[in-house]
Amino acid sequence: MNQNVGVTDKRVRTALGATSGIASLAVLAGAVSIPSLAAPVFGIASLLLLGTAATGTCALYSLLGVDTCPASAGGSR
Repeated sequence: MNQNVGVTDKRVRTALGATSGIASLAVLAGAVSIPSLAAPVFGIASLLLLGTAATGTCALYSLLGVDTCPASAGGSR
């Protein structure tokens, strides 16, 4: 699978993933008064965002034909 996530996109995904992970931990610790069902939702979102930022590949982007990676269109990046 070709990389389709650019540098700015990776930074945004990393920041949102870290924030989502912290929110998940805050819900588990009881520091935030929202339903406990939110903790696994935030946790999964965090893992997905951090995973796509680390690999540089987003399956949803591939399905939609989106490419934020500035490298040339031919071959792997």
